[in-house]
Amino acid sequence: MNLGFLAARDDLGIFALGLVIAGAVGGLIAGMLGVGGGIVIVPVLYHVFAGLGFDETVRMHLAIGTSLATIIPTSISSLRAHAKRGAVDWALLKSWVIPMVIGVLLGTFLARMASGNTLALIFALVAIPVAVNMAFGRESLRLANALPGGAGGWTIAGAIGTVSTLMGIGGGTLGVPIMTLCNYPIHRAVATAAGFGVIISIPATIGLAAAGWGVPHLPPFSLGYVNLLGFILIAPVSVLMAPIGASAAHMIDRKRLKLVFAAFIAITAAKMLWDVLS
Repeated sequence: MNLGFLAARDDLGIFALGLVIAGAVGGLIAGMLGVGGGIVIVPVLYHVFAGLGFDETVRMHLAIGTSLATIIPTSISSLRAHAKRGAVDWALLKSWVIPMVIGVLLGTFLARMASGNTLALIFALVAIPVAVNMAFGRESLRLANALPGGAGGWTIAGAIGTVSTLMGIGGGTLGVPIMTLCNYPIHRAVATAAGFGVIISIPATIGLAAAGWGVPHLPPFSLGYVNLLGFILIAPVSVLMAPIGASAAHMIDRKRLKLVFAAFIAITAAKMLWDVLS
């Protein structure tokens, strides 16, 4: 696709509308359930890009890179809010920064080498179990009495950084369930995971922008695999919708809300999986 694709087909307005919708849905869900908006934004962007006919060689890379860019302001805002309440485990964040950044660098390298179909397959194969856990997982389930330290803790942090980068999500989607399974308090896990989002999104966004530099078939306003128009339209809307979602969460049955959200993730991920395998 050349840079005049959207203008030539008068699709720029549709493109912009799709981005705004992605930001609104991502922010709303993030506020309602306390999960990273990337798990919503990536599949929405993927399907919007597919509908607009974006080349399949860059479609998933763009969805991932753009999603990670939008996570930067939302994760910083979330981290500051949690820090004011004293809920962030700064000691854990500091001990996990290095392995998590190493994981991000590995994830960026793998994303650059992988095809769009491979990235879509990774997203779907991770997102579907996340949806199942959200719908049917028991919050009381524990696999360990505490988070492992030393090499074990570094391995977990590195894995969160790598997989989150490959999926275009913040650290909360994977970090919070892992931490709670290790008997870590849920509220402290959510607060600390906001810091994971900052650690992951900034270097990952820079890395994917560099990885996609000069790649053919990118749409207008793209800086490598980061679409600047997507960032400008998604990020502010997502930030605005998050508190609305948080307020709505108190008026809607949380269990039912989780089921609806899990169904949304499962359906969009399954459609992505179908596209890859068909």
